[in-house]
Amino acid sequence: MTVVVVTDSTSALPEPLRTARGGLTVLGIPVLIDGVEYREGEDIGGEVIVRAIREGHEVTTSGLPPEELRATYTRLLDEGASGIVSVHLSGRLSGTVAAAEAAAAGFGGRVAVVDSLGAGMGVGYPALAALEAAEDGAALLVAAAAAQSTIGRTSTYFYLDTLEYLRRGGRISAARAIVGTALSVKPILGVEDGRIDVVEKVRTPTRGLQRLAALAVADAGEAEVEMTVHHLGAERRAEALAGWLAERFEGRLRRMDVTEVGAAVGAHCGPGLVGVITRRIP
Repeated sequence: MTVVVVTDSTSALPEPLRTARGGLTVLGIPVLIDGVEYREGEDIGGEVIVRAIREGHEVTTSGLPPEELRATYTRLLDEGASGIVSVHLSGRLSGTVAAAEAAAAGFGGRVAVVDSLGAGMGVGYPALAALEAAEDGAALLVAAAAAQSTIGRTSTYFYLDTLEYLRRGGRISAARAIVGTALSVKPILGVEDGRIDVVEKVRTPTRGLQRLAALAVADAGEAEVEMTVHHLGAERRAEALAGWLAERFEGRLRRMDVTEVGAAVGAHCGPGLVGVITRRIP
């Protein structure tokens, strides 16, 4: 009997990692476009999200319902899992963690819920750490502790083309968005303690990518790292940033992935988003 891992599609896991590991279950976050519900990563992908946003459709997301999580936990335990580590998008950004905790309450300690305090691979890296520990035979609480340890060694930064989508999502005031747009301000956001905050403001996309790279280098120090460059409708920028980082970290870069984020992040940030998530290896 082994420990298994559940996470949600906001983790933006690269497809090879998502499908090659038998002990990992990824649940698609509900996405609503003009009120019609889809599931992220199952019947809707990044290209549809980008098109919908650019065409002015209303794109919103909701957290996973407790009953779906409860049914997933029941199925996995019935299939022979000895325990489940359930790792999700920051509880300060979504209700999924609270729903997971409510669902886990009925399983007598066999489900450990971890708030990643992150987004994108800021969720994915802790989930993978729990999975790696479980594959090595770790017990439930040890696998959950591996996820928690990774959270403290993961940094997240995003560049945005515009403040408008943050305004729509209630992340900043309309006044700040109008001023920022008038001044051509393009924000760099960081995820800190589960919250999204503006770290810097730049004037051009090129400067934004340069600052993303500098922040990633500063946070990594001299450690070996795994890195993921995220984007939404900005593959060329993402590939350019990934190439620069691969050169900068040559000899201590264990893995580099480039992936497109889904609706849960994209709806609040908009097309043009580029981000870098860094996991420091102890």
